Amino acid sequence: MEAKVQYGICKWKILNATTLKLLAVLLMFLDHIHQMFVHVGAPLWLTMAGRLAFPIFLFASAESFHYTRSKKKYLWRLLLGSWGMTLFTVALQGVLPNDNVVLMNNAFSTFFIAAVYMLVWDTLVEGIKNRKPGQVAKGLFYGILPVLGTIPLFLVAGLSANENIPLPLLRTCITAAMMVPNLLVVEGGVAMAALGVGFYIFRNHRAVQIALLLALSGVVYLMGDTIQWMMCFAAIPIALYNGEGGRGMKNFFYIFYPLHIGVLYIISTLLFG
Repeated sequence: MEAKVQYGICKWKILNATTLKLLAVLLMFLDHIHQMFVHVGAPLWLTMAGRLAFPIFLFASAESFHYTRSKKKYLWRLLLGSWGMTLFTVALQGVLPNDNVVLMNNAFSTFFIAAVYMLVWDTLVEGIKNRKPGQVAKGLFYGILPVLGTIPLFLVAGLSANENIPLPLLRTCITAAMMVPNLLVVEGGVAMAALGVGFYIFRNHRAVQIALLLALSGVVYLMGDTIQWMMCFAAIPIALYNGEGGRGMKNFFYIFYPLHIGVLYIISTLLFG
């Protein structure tokens, strides 16, 4: 009965969490085909379709964070994924340089920052509800960590102005700074991470979740972006979500993301670089 109340915005509730994420995987794959091969004529519709992927993944992440047995382990998986993705893309571009493609892909960083603020929300709500000042202070402390994480980037920016610092050392410092989770290095920007938090806060109110997505899409459109606003169409599969988990396939999504980016980049570099 609870699921009917929570997920009743659309009567055709045909997508569970797994099928929703598999749809996002397909759309993401199309988007990355465009990213890797746009210089040889990959059609624009590929990245247009790919605009739907990120909001769907953020929505699924909000659901996963709610249902996970251990929020601590969930955060650690995303953090390790973020670290691994940074090291992987830096190493790959170092071994196989490609002037036509710049790898800045690290959706794990966005999911991690969003999950941190989901934890902040839970902690603050619990502290306020139970009148526990210590719990409120803990929530505020969690919330400031991604802000403090920007400090290494500013330090590296200052070092880059020093001509006496060897380039290999500077690159190492940049990589190290990027591995510190912060609000400046989230793929898609802070707005996308905030959308994920909004999905979590209003997870029992599907209409509000969709309204947040449409509002962000509208702002992006008014700012002059001719493609990213198309993420509004992610509202359709989100409305079709039935609240069920499906098969899970957790490891598949953690493996497929870096794997397909690496394969596409290598093909692009060896054949068209």
